[in-house]
Amino acid sequence: MPGIGQSGESPAPHPDSLGVIITMPPALAAELGSWRESFAGADDGIVPAHITLVSGRARSSWGEAAEHVRKVARQASPFTISLRGTGTFIPVSPVVFLNLEQGAGQCRELHKELLDGPVEHVLNFEFHPHLTMAHDLDAATMARAKAEMAGFEAELEVTSIGLYDYSQGGWALHEELTLGGEAQP
Repeated sequence: MPGIGQSGESPAPHPDSLGVIITMPPALAAELGSWRESFAGADDGIVPAHITLVSGRARSSWGEAAEHVRKVARQASPFTISLRGTGTFIPVSPVVFLNLEQGAGQCRELHKELLDGPVEHVLNFEFHPHLTMAHDLDAATMARAKAEMAGFEAELEVTSIGLYDYSQGGWALHEELTLGGEAQP
């Protein structure tokens, strides 16, 4: 697991860094990664394609917040997401994204349930489920991303959510949680 220290033990999670995301299946992640790299460039340190459910922190202890995330995952059911076409948050935020045609309601419900406990979402924007394709690039590249991805379509089955911790300079998977089940190693 990323973030393992030299002693072989994971560093303690930081209470001010807790994220919950939906990871893309490998083939779709590779395809989306190629597209994202074509917009931002190979040297831009592209974050793997994902759908953020929470970007936040623990209200009190990280362990208590993590247990809440586990409980939400155990009580949730797998669902389908359909990615169809593009949208943008411009001028509020310089983001071009893929729309969630199907599955947005389930993402909103998971977001709401995750925040109904010791987890806090720290972004200044209202939650809108999406998959970022281009972020904070020049206007021409943002327009190109929006146009080139407009016809994009894909479906994926969401069977788990990832619980992440920001440690040692980057987000690291703490555990993958099966929807309706137990944590995966």
